[in-house]
Amino acid sequence: MSNTIIGSALPNIPWEEKPKGYVHAVWRSERNPLIGWNPTPNTSRIYNSAPVPFEGGFAGVFRADGRNGRAALHAGRSKDGYTFEIDDKKIEWVDESGKPATPSYAYDPRVVLIEGTYYITWCDDFPGASIGMGRTKDFKTFVKMESPLMPFNRNGVLFPRKVNGEYILLSRPSDSAHTPFGDIILSHSKDLTYWGKHRMVMQRGGSGWWQGTKIGAGPIPIETKDGWLLFYHGVSGTCNGFVYSMGAALLDINNPEKVLYRTRDYLLTPELPYETTGFVPNVLFPVSVLSDAPTGRIALYYGAADTYTAMCFCQVDEVLAYLKANSEV
Repeated sequence: MSNTIIGSALPNIPWEEKPKGYVHAVWRSERNPLIGWNPTPNTSRIYNSAPVPFEGGFAGVFRADGRNGRAALHAGRSKDGYTFEIDDKKIEWVDESGKPATPSYAYDPRVVLIEGTYYITWCDDFPGASIGMGRTKDFKTFVKMESPLMPFNRNGVLFPRKVNGEYILLSRPSDSAHTPFGDIILSHSKDLTYWGKHRMVMQRGGSGWWQGTKIGAGPIPIETKDGWLLFYHGVSGTCNGFVYSMGAALLDINNPEKVLYRTRDYLLTPELPYETTGFVPNVLFPVSVLSDAPTGRIALYYGAADTYTAMCFCQVDEVLAYLKANSEV
């Protein structure tokens, strides 16, 4: 048992014990990849997606690349967190007045439950790569809210509760292309509409070449007794293109712009065929996390090679111990 995570019980969390003889803090599911090529009649790949607990099972918002190559957000659901039923049609958004407001493209969603409402952030088309924000209560009707930040930006991640009376949003200001730079920024809001008080959280680089080109927030931060546990991606630029790996950081609970610990070495990097080979090789992109507070179990969904949906696991006390012992802030 663990009392480290501050949160709810999730007794049906997907879980696999660490393989015997495995020495690292994070391990992959033996059932990977969970979603493969051509998962619905009109989609070619589903990855970088965000399942969350919902009504005794799981529901979520999924990035689906259509057979025309264009990315859109689709709703999906699962009974066990492993096998998913994804809507073949993309989400049809409406604005606050009920008028159609579906973006021309949308990708890499995150979903978080705040005070009874599920909020979604994603990369949107305003007028280039930027952060979209919306909400739902039932994963059937989706309301598109005001865009929180100016273009160009990606990797918008909301905290699961207010901090000092304000909502917190992480992002990575960028450009309109496949950005060769990027740091993690934090912004504040009192109403989820007007955002300001922007602060630097973490910069790319350090001695870890795996995160030397750019970094971006991954899943929704997990509240623990030691601080906010944030998994993030780091990117290195090689002679053969970008490589995306996963690390973690611990942020101060009352002042999350302050980084207490940050992994010097990656936690996972593309190694297996479904991570190294696909539409975009060598991508391991963490997006969504499930946690069970009583046991400290964490299950994390990640996109693999911009093609597959995969899962990995860790135990909160073990990953925090590793983080503290192998930190470079």
